[in-house]
Amino acid sequence: MTTDEDFLPKAGTITEQPKAAQPLPNGLQAIPGSIWALGFVSMFADISSEMIHSLLPVFLVSVLGASTSAVGLIEGIAESTGLITKVFSGTLSDYLGRRKLLTTLGYGLAAFTKPLFPLASSVGWVVTARFIDRIGKGIRGAPRDALVGDIAPPNLRGACYGLRQSLDTVGAFAGPLIATILMTLTLNSFRTVFWIAVVPAFLAVVLMIFVKEPETVRSADKPRSPIRGADFRQLGAAYWWLVWIAAVLTLARFSEAFLVLRAQNIGLAVALVPLVMVVMNIAYAISAYPAGQLSDRMDRRLVLAAGFGVLIGSDVVLALATDVWLVMAGVVLWGLHMGLTQGLLAALVADTTPSRLRGTAFGVFNLTSGIALLIASFLAGWLWDQYGPQATFYAGAGFTTVALFSTMVRRPV
Repeated sequence: MTTDEDFLPKAGTITEQPKAAQPLPNGLQAIPGSIWALGFVSMFADISSEMIHSLLPVFLVSVLGASTSAVGLIEGIAESTGLITKVFSGTLSDYLGRRKLLTTLGYGLAAFTKPLFPLASSVGWVVTARFIDRIGKGIRGAPRDALVGDIAPPNLRGACYGLRQSLDTVGAFAGPLIATILMTLTLNSFRTVFWIAVVPAFLAVVLMIFVKEPETVRSADKPRSPIRGADFRQLGAAYWWLVWIAAVLTLARFSEAFLVLRAQNIGLAVALVPLVMVVMNIAYAISAYPAGQLSDRMDRRLVLAAGFGVLIGSDVVLALATDVWLVMAGVVLWGLHMGLTQGLLAALVADTTPSRLRGTAFGVFNLTSGIALLIASFLAGWLWDQYGPQATFYAGAGFTTVALFSTMVRRPV
């Protein structure tokens, strides 16, 4: 794995004059090519997924005749499958020492499910496709995040995670935009759009060729079995404190579906509701890389705390919003908080764990955050039904305050 020493000038001979130490390289040009490749892989995979997923609920109800409850059940099965898979794939990547292999397998499996969506003639086809697709996402998630940590120079780790997250988020807002345009051009032909979405999915798999896995990942010092209790104990207190902070934050950061519901609740036209996610993801994409780069130059806690503060502001604005413009302001702040926290949390996981257990660490981290997200979304919906949307967002601000306090009273790294 690349270390700080790889970027320091070599000592001269005894006949040479001493040279001043050169600063470590930084900026976009210093980020390894494999990080860029992983970023574009994520971007094209997200374009494909979001082209389909942004239309899938309507396709299920209007074309295949599914009920709204069936749509919710399908999504619940899919997300639960992905969460369970993540922890095992991360641990397996530590055991095998082959993170690229599992990452490629995950993207490949998801790509091969994409043709099932335009071919679907019943709800069962969609359930099968979503189930396999989420397995693919679960397989690739933790190994990919660990691979970024293995490739990234320590002085650029935050920037590397931020860049990959930014490119991933570009795909998250480009996908729905492309789908909207194609639906207009094809006169609402769902299946045509789904077929076109197959192309970027396979392009993402091809781009994995350009990702070079460090040889040090294939270490002889690896666990003797895929999962051992001793490995979890070796992750250390700093890591588990970080997991706690992330879990509390995730309780505050419920599903973005509630942003859409808030916009619709205020009066945004149904046809324009998808713009909520576009606006959120643009703010997310713009802020993720600068936030990661900034975290390499200062205490990461301070950047993380700033992200928590922005989320509190977003929740308050969304709770008090009386028109669409205020809702959009809250959505922009939500996207900014995602940019300030998501890549940074991944960098902190890499900071607090040894390379040989990094896949396990990301798997457990993602699993814990995923379970918290399910709880948060259920709680947010219950508060919304019982007390109104203001209660949902005020509760989010409260949980975020707890996460902010936890971050500042103890160093996560």
